[in-house]
Amino acid sequence: MHKDIPLCRLEDISDGGAKGIELDRGEGFLDLILLRRGMQVYAYTNRCPHKGTPLETFPDKFLDQTGELLICSTHGARFRVKDGFCVEGPCEGAFLEQVPIRVSGGTVTLV
Repeated sequence: MHKDIPLCRLEDISDGGAKGIELDRGEGFLDLILLRRGMQVYAYTNRCPHKGTPLETFPDKFLDQTGELLICSTHGARFRVKDGFCVEGPCEGAFLEQVPIRVSGGTVTLV
């Protein structure tokens, strides 16, 4: 599907933070959420499984006040960072769509 597309440097994502990336693939945009926990980065499509809306209202504002859960600004659904599982809200039990990435040489790459 994708072939090693650089997304950003690891240092572009604050440790414990999140970053939105919009990637123009020619046939349409891929809107992603990247979340960093130490050297680990998790990636999801920026689309709530409830209504398909982007999670954030303001750029890169994906996390709740604790920084532990992603929150959908449309209807308040909350998702775990490590697996995208919805723990609360109208789509409880659903998952965000994971996106395959890797971190190598300080670069986060779509694979």
